[in-house]
Amino acid sequence: MKGLPEERAVMLAEYIIKNNATVRDAASVFHVSKSTVHKDVTERLAQINSGLYLNVKRVLEQNKLERHIRGGLATKNKYAAMKI
Repeated sequence: MKGLPEERAVMLAEYIIKNNATVRDAASVFHVSKSTVHKDVTERLAQINSGLYLNVKRVLEQNKLERHIRGGLATKNKYAAMKI
């Protein structure tokens, strides 16, 4: 995704909030790295739009709390598929 980093940061933030997406999800949709997404929605967005930043921060914190569950489910599915 080309364009100004500030515009990209806002678009990434809106996508994450709307879809309750993870950094990895947003990175794959916008064809940028996870590092770029994280930098855009934490550092750049905080300077551009603090209200939007706070909303994204809530979603990212919730994702962080749930990541061990998603990892466990992925492992469970991996081994369930191997038994077949």
